[in-house]
Amino acid sequence: MKRAGFTMIELIFVIVILGILAAVAIPKLAATRDDAKVSTELTNLATCINDVGNAYTATGTENNDTASCNALKCATVSIGDDDKDGNVTVTLTSDDYCAAVKTAAEAKDLNGTHVFGGTHITY
Repeated sequence: MKRAGFTMIELIFVIVILGILAAVAIPKLAATRDDAKVSTELTNLATCINDVGNAYTATGTENNDTASCNALKCATVSIGDDDKDGNVTVTLTSDDYCAAVKTAAEAKDLNGTHVFGGTHITY
């Protein structure tokens, strides 16, 4: 006797297995997305630090209106009013969304004041 299709039990087993795989995969994908956001923010922060320092060296004035600086959600980059040496100051926000960015930025030493040496930033 030939069977024309799958039994109900076989279909239920397949659905249960797919549900288990989805339950494992979805949190991993969400964590990957969050890691990508943190990485993007750190890259924008490092680029913004360089842009602000380069603009100050070239023109003597602060310019934090670049694309990388405008894309920042968790930090502000500026040159202090009383700082005539062109030191770039980074201030990180501390809300819940930016907690992972703050931790990663502190680990990479991107938080605080960066001395701009004229041709590069020393961390």
